[in-house]
Amino acid sequence: MSEPILDIVAIGNAIVDVISQEDDAFIASHALTKGGMQLVDTEQAELLYSAMSSGLEISGGSAANTLAGMAALGCSCAFIGQVRDDQLGDIFAHDIRALGISFETAVATDGPPTARCLIMVTPDAQRTMNTFLGASQFLPPSALDLDMIRSARILYLEGYLWDPEQPRAAMRSAIAAAREAGREVAFTLSDAFVIARHGDDFRALIEEGQIDILFSNESEITALAGTNDVEKAIATFAPRLRTLVVTRSEKGAIAIRDGERHTVTAAPVEKVLDTTGAGDLFTAGFLAGYVRGKAPTQCLEMGALCAAEVISHYGARPEKDLKGLLGGLLD
Repeated sequence: MSEPILDIVAIGNAIVDVISQEDDAFIASHALTKGGMQLVDTEQAELLYSAMSSGLEISGGSAANTLAGMAALGCSCAFIGQVRDDQLGDIFAHDIRALGISFETAVATDGPPTARCLIMVTPDAQRTMNTFLGASQFLPPSALDLDMIRSARILYLEGYLWDPEQPRAAMRSAIAAAREAGREVAFTLSDAFVIARHGDDFRALIEEGQIDILFSNESEITALAGTNDVEKAIATFAPRLRTLVVTRSEKGAIAIRDGERHTVTAAPVEKVLDTTGAGDLFTAGFLAGYVRGKAPTQCLEMGALCAAEVISHYGARPEKDLKGLLGGLLD
């Protein structure tokens, strides 16, 4: 097996986030599930966008946010995701390349516009996401650079993108390519609604040994296991994975690596402003440690610090110098 050229290549939704501050009355008036994520069509996206207060437009997407954190920590990264040849597509491409992340996926010249996620942040820092997947949900297998996938130490897959048919097929092809090259596959479950629709697929991938590293929060791992008992859910899947990571919000996080359990407390935050991207940046810190060969506890600590940084401001991308924040953990 040849030495990897890249630390990580990720496949995910190429989305531009639109973030505004709203009150609970706004959430209720639009019949939204506070703190949740729902998919919306073009008509719903336009209706919500027109009703939102003025806000920020920032390139996002779960896997892309993780790469933004990893790139800031000095990792070599590449992203695969589809945008349309429109203004938001140009914004996304510019933003991700400006971070030093390779992004060479062919732009779609027809079909729906570039994806966007309308995020309403309430005073309690909960974020309610309404996602229009647009062009990203039509990422075809032909868009993959299989040689690049084979050259990366880790293939990272975003659970959100498993829902549409074409990118699901693309990710299966990517897994096969990574496995053929002897690389590791990491997967994030993303959301309970994805598990409700595709839990059988995810359980089969785990059972077949196609996933090495699984990222989840408490609600996701219990949904996947079909139980309300977090510890029972962990015990169900930990033996089938080389590494299982479960984030627990203010309670910290757990990693089970080769059967050994490691824990970390949540990093302190003076004031939580927006939880958007907390899981994505936790994953960034953890994987940045992982590709450096750090011990699981150190990886967890790095993830906790990155998550704390992103929830201290609006938006899902880091604003502070993550290298300086992590200090000696990177050595």
